[in-house]
Amino acid sequence: MKTRYIFVTGGVVSSLGKGLVMASLGALLQARGFTVRLRKLDPYLNVDPGTMSPIEHGEVFVTDDGAETDLDIGHYERFTGVSARSSDCVSAGRIYSTVLEKERRGSFLGQTIQVIPHVTNEIKEFIAEGEGETDFMLCEIGGTVGDIEGLPFYEAIRQFSQEGPAGRQCQFIHVTLVPHIDACSELKTKPTQHSVKELRSIGISPNVLVCRSEKPIPDKEREKIALFCNVRSDAVISAPDLDSIYRAPIAYHRYGLDDAVLRGFGLSEGEEADPDLGPWIDVSRRVSDVEGLVKVAIVGKYVGLEDAYKSINEALVHGGIANCVRVEPRWIEAEVFENKDPSGYLDGCNAILVPGGFGERGSEGKIRAAGFARERNIPYFGICLGMQLAVIEMVRNLVGVRNAGSEEFEHEHAAANGGRKTENVIYYLGTWQKGEHTEVRQPGDDKGATMRLGAYSAHLSDGSRVKKIYRSCRISERHRHRYEVDVGYRQQLEHHGVRFSGMSPDGKLPEIVEISDHAWFVGVQFHPELKSRPFDPHPLFADFIRAALQQSRLL
Repeated sequence: MKTRYIFVTGGVVSSLGKGLVMASLGALLQARGFTVRLRKLDPYLNVDPGTMSPIEHGEVFVTDDGAETDLDIGHYERFTGVSARSSDCVSAGRIYSTVLEKERRGSFLGQTIQVIPHVTNEIKEFIAEGEGETDFMLCEIGGTVGDIEGLPFYEAIRQFSQEGPAGRQCQFIHVTLVPHIDACSELKTKPTQHSVKELRSIGISPNVLVCRSEKPIPDKEREKIALFCNVRSDAVISAPDLDSIYRAPIAYHRYGLDDAVLRGFGLSEGEEADPDLGPWIDVSRRVSDVEGLVKVAIVGKYVGLEDAYKSINEALVHGGIANCVRVEPRWIEAEVFENKDPSGYLDGCNAILVPGGFGERGSEGKIRAAGFARERNIPYFGICLGMQLAVIEMVRNLVGVRNAGSEEFEHEHAAANGGRKTENVIYYLGTWQKGEHTEVRQPGDDKGATMRLGAYSAHLSDGSRVKKIYRSCRISERHRHRYEVDVGYRQQLEHHGVRFSGMSPDGKLPEIVEISDHAWFVGVQFHPELKSRPFDPHPLFADFIRAALQQSRLL
């Protein structure tokens, strides 16, 4: 199989939606019968996003094989259904680290190590990995053209397109902004012209321009952009704002993105000319034709940036699609009611979700949210830390261990002021587990290597709520955490109707807890939001929203 390459770059400003362009184009190529794989190349110097603040960088998306990746990988998976691998995301930090490791081993035989050719060669090797497996390889270059840290990546893709006996089949898509100036009521094309000029100055001429704007771009402006940027007018794609990202594939097809790309590869004729957009039309209809509204309170510590919980937000949308309702998320900072009655913030909500996170900040507020949901019979969904804190709440208020806490927070206090005495219900995993590898670690070691990462299986108990939801007794879900619930409290909690309904295959690690006689109270150690799709909503989110809908009808 001959692989064709598509490189997506961005200009003018960041956050224009390059990842959404990539994901939509991948979906459109699939709808025409092609196979695709999508990759992200990020210029930042971190080895991966695992130690980056969600408030600064957004969520960390985890793959089945345990890679901590950029949130755009989540878009790729949700739109194409192709599960990402660790080889589908790389940062400049990882590239430089690999080059330096090779240099220390003597792999370069004493050569002077330089950006060209050593760094660019490493980038090209990453791009070409898996060549021949798919019809199209789509690669997004993070950041904005002109950023100094991105230059090695631009140089690498320039070289890559020229290599081989006759050069590889490659196309470059450049995503830019066409702003509307209200004072003169005009669309301005000059920023796009300058962005393309910057790109061409480093040896790359875009084949397709995707022009983001508030409204569709008229033909006159598109022709002007084509003239000054040296592209065909039918390759200047209007990309106006949409009310739902799940309308993007249909919109991009309407404006000709996939046609322009296939025409550039000489594939515009034949049976692939008519994409099957039926599934996307159905999703688009379901987003609009809702039969109700549910309000879900999301009590977190990174709510200042919605991208910090991107997959959770999308999984809630998918749950709404499954139940023909619109989900209205209410983002609540957990710290605001750490020492207050949460009623003023949570009253009127049909369900409560506490997502994952790290550190003690906001933990008491999340514990109060879990207790509020448990006592008032409001559907509750605790994810990762949200499960751990729900267990702490129940051990405190049902079992009676008033100083129940987590070893994670004890470590923080020990570092800050000499420690405090708690009865730890949550304990440090103590080993690094990734795939089949296990290595003893200590809490102060490399933070990127002290977690249970990637897909792990679990056994579900007969007669449990979650077994009915999954319709299976064995599941596989993605993890990202370094602390576990102490199974030693199982018997005491079960006496109060709290069931450990999902366990690791060896029976040592609790994966799911639920309350049997509650409207809907489920805590999971893993991150189900990472596997939810618009065409295939995650069963836990679909059932959670179903329970929220029932709750809304009781109010």
